Amino acid sequence: MAERGPLCVGIDPHPALLSRWGLPDTVAGLARFTSTAVEALGGQVAVLKPQSAFFERHGSGGIAVLEQTIATAREAGALVLLDVKRGDIGSTASAYADAYLHPASSLAADAVTASPYLGFGSLRPLLETAAAHGAGVFVLALTSNPEGAQVQQARHNGVSVAGSILRQLAAANAAARPWGSFGAVVGATIGSTEDDLAIHGPLLAPGFGAQGGTVDDLRRIFGDLLGEVVPATSRGVLTAGPDISALRAAAAAVAETLDRLLS
Repeated sequence: MAERGPLCVGIDPHPALLSRWGLPDTVAGLARFTSTAVEALGGQVAVLKPQSAFFERHGSGGIAVLEQTIATAREAGALVLLDVKRGDIGSTASAYADAYLHPASSLAADAVTASPYLGFGSLRPLLETAAAHGAGVFVLALTSNPEGAQVQQARHNGVSVAGSILRQLAAANAAARPWGSFGAVVGATIGSTEDDLAIHGPLLAPGFGAQGGTVDDLRRIFGDLLGEVVPATSRGVLTAGPDISALRAAAAAVAETLDRLLS
């Protein structure tokens, strides 16, 4: 982030975007889309965030493309945040940790997204595997989808579910310097929150750009914590493709906007 700025660009090859690029909704189209996106952006932005579901829908061929995407993006110098939103217990959670965070896996990324709604303690295998291998975990806390508030804003003993998750993330990061490797997902379109976002770790803010999140939203939600925010956009950059120069220009324009916000 210090070298390239904080921008995270999602790689979300959904059918409509493939069609917009003039590509077929096939493994070959998926491979062309992702290789172009990584070529354009892998050497420019801090973080690339492939959405695993759009690869999984193509079966084993799609997973092979995802493996190549992760490897190529990391070779280009970008951090890879694999958006898988996994969450389970016991040996299953450990298996997910091995799949996405252990260096021996062909799917190993720099970080993953995870769901804590089987209890924060269920994430322990992910957190431990990440810590052992210099990786990270971004935990869903305050997501921007309307349905999320029903669970995330529910209160117990005066504390919201999201607030409890944020407190436990802060505790997990407490001993780290300068930041911990366990982040929270806090949508750029949530409006506002009374929960304490100071988790001593990165704050992934999806929904910035085409989904409606603005610079003013980031300023209002995160305040003094803006320097720890990783704003994420997908369509706001990817719709400029498939031209590589246009993709780079679109990402640069968003990055310039963020630079003005942080300066």
